[in-house]
Amino acid sequence: MELLVDLWYLWLILIFLLSGLVTVNQGSIAVITLFGKYRRILLPGLNFKIPIIERVYKTISIQNRSVELEFQAVTLDQANVYFKSMILYSVLNQEEQTIKNVAFKFISERDLMQALIRTVEGSVRGFVATKKQAEILVLRREIVEFVKDQIDQSLESWGYYLQDLQINDITFDQVIMDSMSKVVASNNLKAAAENEGQALLITKTKAAEAEGNAIMISANAEKEAARLRGQGVALFREEVARGMTQAAEQMKQANLDTNVILFSMWTEAVKNFAELGKGNTIFLDGSPSGMEHTMKQIMAMMQMKEKK
Repeated sequence: MELLVDLWYLWLILIFLLSGLVTVNQGSIAVITLFGKYRRILLPGLNFKIPIIERVYKTISIQNRSVELEFQAVTLDQANVYFKSMILYSVLNQEEQTIKNVAFKFISERDLMQALIRTVEGSVRGFVATKKQAEILVLRREIVEFVKDQIDQSLESWGYYLQDLQINDITFDQVIMDSMSKVVASNNLKAAAENEGQALLITKTKAAEAEGNAIMISANAEKEAARLRGQGVALFREEVARGMTQAAEQMKQANLDTNVILFSMWTEAVKNFAELGKGNTIFLDGSPSGMEHTMKQIMAMMQMKEKK
């Protein structure tokens, strides 16, 4: 009988001891209280607590947590801005004081979430209220940095750390969105018109340059042709003068009248007029007196040339 009683006591003691074993999952930390007062923390793994006296007050997750937000803000120029964002946060560290803050600062998880969300929303609204609507869309990074600077200290006192704030979407009232679309469209049209004008200007400039180059080349070619024609005429005249001089010398040596040369030149000129002239009719005075008058004029011209 006494043996049975002893076994019974041993069985009760074993159950009592086994009831003090506590398993804490990985990624969690258990907070132990003694008669309602904080006692200690239990790290992941198998732990022991004093049965009946100690109890697990709360299990704190040290893993990352996230929450999505949708809220409204008003810009400096009184435009409504609608945000869709996500908060990524976690327990600051595994130190005992940090875990105590997480366990006892708020009554429940719901109260923590409400405080966290309202704090983030208030910081974003405070930043947006200092900016105009046209600036908001390009200030996502600045908004995140401002919010972190504003709430990091508060979150640290609660035992939490804001890892990231993702602003997924920023929208305005439909009227503002329509007006912004019109502004973008008009700016695009303006840019297209400016580009078209620049292209047209370049085209006309290049055409003018090409035309100017063509005119310059043509002028240079004409100048060169005129120079060559002048040289040809000069050579022709030089050869004619040389031939006439030789003929005149030979006629003087033969005691012949040099006026025959002038007459020959006159007849050759008439021949050239007939062959190369574009007209259809040539009027000449073929009478003896007319020929004599023409010869006198030619001789006078030659004498004036010799005097010069």
